[in-house]
Amino acid sequence: MSWHITEDAVAFRAAAGAHFAADPARNTVLLTLSEGGLRRPIDSARYGWWTEPDGRVTGAFLFTLPHEPALGPMPVRAARALVHALPDAAVVTGVRGEEETAEAFARELCGENRTWTATRRMRLYRLGTLTPPDPAPPGGPRTAAAASVPLAASWMRDYARDIGESADVDYTPNIEPRVTEGRLRFWETGDGPVSMASVSPIVAGQARVSTVFTPAEFRGRGYAGAVTSAVSRAALEAGAEQVLLFTDLANPTSNALYQRLGYRPVIDHVGLALT
Repeated sequence: MSWHITEDAVAFRAAAGAHFAADPARNTVLLTLSEGGLRRPIDSARYGWWTEPDGRVTGAFLFTLPHEPALGPMPVRAARALVHALPDAAVVTGVRGEEETAEAFARELCGENRTWTATRRMRLYRLGTLTPPDPAPPGGPRTAAAASVPLAASWMRDYARDIGESADVDYTPNIEPRVTEGRLRFWETGDGPVSMASVSPIVAGQARVSTVFTPAEFRGRGYAGAVTSAVSRAALEAGAEQVLLFTDLANPTSNALYQRLGYRPVIDHVGLALT
């Protein structure tokens, strides 16, 4: 049993491909993040996969400095062993993944001298039967065009602030490929765009909805549900076998909304900050 670590996204996906294909939903974060690495190399990225004595891959992770490692589903022993295999473990200040896995990693890394706190608890949902809002709010969906990149980047900063992440970032490079590839949609009324949502590329049959955001002045009118329904339908029409999304468990409104749209719980995730 051992970890294999590389900076090559192509080698990572080739080695862990069968493992990802067996459960693409639970590996959605690693699939979508590594897809970005395939399209454009990520500086300071570490990719790793865990092999059993018979050669089977039963776990994987992705770590991009200065962010926290993202752990996929893996045996607890693999999570503990990763602490000793990861070259940059000394600078790790957090971890995210399924709760048991993330806590096993944190416990091994902290030992007796450090502790951790849960900064965010999330739930992964998978779309069953899409049930759009009825009645739909005024307006309709529009695929974002290049001229909309500055607005979308500005809204993404506001979205980051809302979920407790850094808003002091230029999100233009993050938004541009979503727009170029037609993966970002607005809900638009006579007032212009009032809500947005995007979806990841389809990888291993799965696509994940993200960055569902409505400015404060337009909230409470059903726009978030409508735009989420629109990007979910677009993912299905593009060939996604599974459409996924994460919600913050601290937000009962969004959890209830996505379930009304037809999303069903898969598994909970946690983000841990190490002190």
